[in-house]
Amino acid sequence: MRPGSTAALMTVAALGLLLAACQASPGQPQGVDTPPPVASVSPGAGTPAPPSSASPPALTPADQARLDQDLIVAAKANNAALVAELIGRGGNVNAKDPIQDSAFLFAGAEGLNDVLQLTLASGADVTSTNRYGGTALIPASEHGHVETVTILINAGVPVNHVNNLGWTAMQEAILLNDGGPRQQEVVRLLLAAGADPGIRDPEGRTALQNAERLGFSGIAAVIRGQG
Repeated sequence: MRPGSTAALMTVAALGLLLAACQASPGQPQGVDTPPPVASVSPGAGTPAPPSSASPPALTPADQARLDQDLIVAAKANNAALVAELIGRGGNVNAKDPIQDSAFLFAGAEGLNDVLQLTLASGADVTSTNRYGGTALIPASEHGHVETVTILINAGVPVNHVNNLGWTAMQEAILLNDGGPRQQEVVRLLLAAGADPGIRDPEGRTALQNAERLGFSGIAAVIRGQG
């Protein structure tokens, strides 16, 4: 090889080495610094935990039973504010006391409408029954609680339920009161809600027959007018 050729080859090799040294590593742009990797942080190592959405600790069965009985006592005292507080603490509006009253059933039977509305808003079982096998609507009708009857009908309490005595709400409204204006209005509300006046009592009498037998001409007129 001639001396000139040898020098040229050495020059080319030197340039190649210089270019290789200056070239960035594959996959990285030349002249750009790569940020250091971020270390992962495990929860609890300096990272605030999210706010807890857990419910308060569940009550023991004994504490729940006491709370439920306190709720019934408050309902029977018509203490709506305390009823609301006890419901907020987990009181069960369907729990019953030894004589089979719940906060809902008692409020409905006695026309305690503020308490009744609280129990309905808190999941009251509108088909639940008292010690006589009757819904809340039956004693409410008996007592002539017109507004309460309206609330219970709108809440979906069955209007044709028959209790252990063999009476519907309409039969009790006739048999166990005076046939006056409030009882007439209760019978009117029941009929409008689909109550059947033809359901007979244990003696085989219809609501109309009982109204006529007792001299309740106003109620008898309401029932005839419905037909």
